[in-house]
Amino acid sequence: MQSTLARQAAFGTQHDGHHGMQPWKQLPDYETYKSKFGPNYKIAPNFHGISVKRAFGFGTTAAGFGVAAGIFALFFFADIPRVRKDIMQKIPVIGDHWVKEIAPEDNPF
Repeated sequence: MQSTLARQAAFGTQHDGHHGMQPWKQLPDYETYKSKFGPNYKIAPNFHGISVKRAFGFGTTAAGFGVAAGIFALFFFADIPRVRKDIMQKIPVIGDHWVKEIAPEDNPF
């Protein structure tokens, strides 16, 4: 008989994966044994298994994708007159590329 979701929630066994019903992982309330004859090791500080070095790596990757997305958005919206005037024309070296002058005979006003 299949247990109901209420019973699964009551016992903390809602995970239904490849190996069937598994209880939630519970950390032991005691420290692990460390032999004085074994190697002297220290566990690096981490947050849910992510060390500071890996967090910097993830941050660098995310920053790269953010910069790429920002540059794409800037060039994608570059032909909108407000963006062209307020942002693109103020770029020091290549700002003159976005100056659009309308000839007097083409201006309807």
